[in-house]
Amino acid sequence: MIVAEQLTKYYGDRAAVTGIDFTIRDGEVVGLLGLNGAGKTTILKILSGLLLPTSGRVTVAGLSMAEQPEQARARIGFLPEQPPLYPEMTVNGYLQFVAHIKSFTGDIDAAITEATAAADLSHVRDHVIATLSNGFQRRVGIAQAIIHKPALILLDEPTSGLDPVQVVQMRDLIRGLRGKNTIMLSSHNLHEIKEVCDRILVIKDGQIAAEGTEAELGKRVTTATKLSVEVRAAAGAFREAMAKAKNVAHFEINTEKDGVTTATVELAKDCREELAKTLVDAGFGLRRFERIELELESIFLELTRKEVQS
Repeated sequence: MIVAEQLTKYYGDRAAVTGIDFTIRDGEVVGLLGLNGAGKTTILKILSGLLLPTSGRVTVAGLSMAEQPEQARARIGFLPEQPPLYPEMTVNGYLQFVAHIKSFTGDIDAAITEATAAADLSHVRDHVIATLSNGFQRRVGIAQAIIHKPALILLDEPTSGLDPVQVVQMRDLIRGLRGKNTIMLSSHNLHEIKEVCDRILVIKDGQIAAEGTEAELGKRVTTATKLSVEVRAAAGAFREAMAKAKNVAHFEINTEKDGVTTATVELAKDCREELAKTLVDAGFGLRRFERIELELESIFLELTRKEVQS
């Protein structure tokens, strides 16, 4: 659907993004995750055709953004962080205006009906935009992005400035668009990315630090196996067993109460069966023995803190 090759953008002497390469497949929902100022908005503006890269190439559905800009842009819908609204217009009038400036050649009334239904705006089509809440104005921004039936939708911080209820509603709206469209959204909100995205690009200092699913990113951060263990044994006895066990890189006793010890154990390699046997052979009652999966927050902090080797 969309291919970015060696995208680089300088503002004067400052590099906003450098050497960005990625491919987004049809139907995917891909998240750009990074700290504020990492380069997420610059990437989306280049993909949308609003900003020319200093170097590099963008291809949308086989169309070059540099050589066929009008045809490429016609396949893209873009919601900036600040939606380009005219507050004095009604929702219906604004969407008619947007359809005209995007040179939409289909049935405009039908397109507005479809877009407002998708954005849950049907009941406020005749309302003046200025009278709507932030959440509904953001939905109008979504409607303008999809009015011309684009194949690719770009969303820049779509839940920024919304209250918790509006955030949940916006996520539901985005989920409703998946399958019908290819979507790329930017956010520094970890929960938002985790909830709606199939794949994540982690952006650090204008470069892709890592990409993949949450599980794949976790493997980039560490190859160690971390376990949550609960045994019927005294903490001292458990500590002695851990000191003798093979491939235990680190362990930490969390609690000891009524003869039960809980601990976190990190293995240098995945030898869970061997460790479980060691604990049982020591006479401990094994009450819990579970692998701890890294949360996206921990993965993100690690990826943005240091270089990650491929």
